[in-house]
Amino acid sequence: MTTHYDADVIIVGSGVIGSNMAHVLATQGKSVILLEAGVWIPRWKIVENFRTSPRKINRNDPYPSQPWAPNSYSPGYVENTGSFLFRPGMLRLVGGTTWHWGGATWRFLPNDMKLKTLYGVGRDWPISYDDLEPWYAQAEYRLGVSGADDQDQSGQHGAPYPPRSTPYPVKAEAQTYYFRRLKERIGAEGYEFLHEPHVRTNQPWDGRPACSGNNNCMPVCPIGALYSGDVHARHAEKAGCRVLTDSTVFQIEKGAKGLIEAVHCRSSKGVETRLKARTFVLACNGLEIPKLMLVSDVGNSSDLVGRNLMDHTGIGLQFIADEPLWPGRGPIQQGGIFNWRDGPFRARHAAIKHAINNAVPNQEVARILIDRGVVGSKLDHDIRHMAARWVEFSTTFEMLPYSGNRITPSTTRKDALGIPTMVVHYDTDDYIAAGAAKAKEDFVRFVKIMNGTIIDDNTGWQNRDHLMGTVIMGDDPAHSVVTHEGRCWDHPNLFIASTGVIPASGVVNPTLAALAIGLRTADIIARET
Repeated sequence: MTTHYDADVIIVGSGVIGSNMAHVLATQGKSVILLEAGVWIPRWKIVENFRTSPRKINRNDPYPSQPWAPNSYSPGYVENTGSFLFRPGMLRLVGGTTWHWGGATWRFLPNDMKLKTLYGVGRDWPISYDDLEPWYAQAEYRLGVSGADDQDQSGQHGAPYPPRSTPYPVKAEAQTYYFRRLKERIGAEGYEFLHEPHVRTNQPWDGRPACSGNNNCMPVCPIGALYSGDVHARHAEKAGCRVLTDSTVFQIEKGAKGLIEAVHCRSSKGVETRLKARTFVLACNGLEIPKLMLVSDVGNSSDLVGRNLMDHTGIGLQFIADEPLWPGRGPIQQGGIFNWRDGPFRARHAAIKHAINNAVPNQEVARILIDRGVVGSKLDHDIRHMAARWVEFSTTFEMLPYSGNRITPSTTRKDALGIPTMVVHYDTDDYIAAGAAKAKEDFVRFVKIMNGTIIDDNTGWQNRDHLMGTVIMGDDPAHSVVTHEGRCWDHPNLFIASTGVIPASGVVNPTLAALAIGLRTADIIARET
């Protein structure tokens, strides 16, 4: 008997990972369906929404949040039960959350992947840096990553590191005056400043224009110089992939011999569709994937689906320096301080990254001054004075996987499609608290070096939108959800491609690593399908 399949491969989620995998597989002649709960939104409309919104610091605000495809800021969608309000800026539209990301594309270090072996804490990756390096190179080329080839990204003042088989596709842009002055003064006191690899191309790349320094990468790049996942959703569609929007997957159907048989979708009008394929890939958000798996009773023989939730939970520092630095000109992020990225200290406390924020500070400055009662011409003068001297650090910490930090489907709430919303429980631990104590010592020095006046030096724990661990990768089915291939231990034709597979968080943004893993997984699927 011949089995009818709607596609060779069905991919759930059209963000950077899902769209790139769809493009890879479609160009190799595979029939591919790419499913997205949200819809296509043109860039001009998002930019218009941003310009007319009074909530400029709400990164989700310019984007749709339909009752049938809510984003993470929709009231009631994410219910928190832990000590920390965990609410990342998740979007649901073609291209996913990379519409409003900062675009940082660091590689993990080899030591990040051997945390347990080297430092006795956390977990090891089931693959090595050398296994992933060729896929890192492919990922960087596809995104047009801009970077500096001559830096030791471990922060140890050594030769260029980690090892690379190819140079960055796009050369690093010139340093902003703001970044250069902080580097000249704070760097002179022993702090290691590094350029941040990122996806704001400074030369035309794959149909995208060079960055013109608009400085609102978050919440939207108005010209598309900043990479977003819709780029490869369009490429995939041109290569023959069927992109189905308004198609929320609410159930994964199991078949014989542990194989996945089909996925069930529901549209905003309540129309349900059953789609069959030889192979399935879950490539949506690190919270949505485990929720879907748990609702469907899929892939959870280890009882680890949804557990081990990690973010690079952080703290912040804002102060006024003794000289004009003119933040807000050029890219919104350009680099940071990396003295605490790797070393034996990781046996005792989290790795630390001090990122330097370069966003226009006028709105925040105006709020502070108005709260102080400043009005009239003095308000105008003081906004100019403070905004020119504003310094902001966004500090992040390595988080260890802890099974109590988890996402589960709600048992009391459903969205407009009748699908359970989510409950997140998240607590910080002593490992990250010890890292924060070290970071605050650095804060004191930064302010002293710049003869600064502190605005806020203890803002409390903050979200960093780097979701990892919820569908964790490992080499033992009893202690992980997927194999080193991204293949679900319980279902050989179900793959997961997401930051959620990452088992040890390091201290750098995980998107590039997840894409590299996804491209590696796509190659495996192409050879098997």
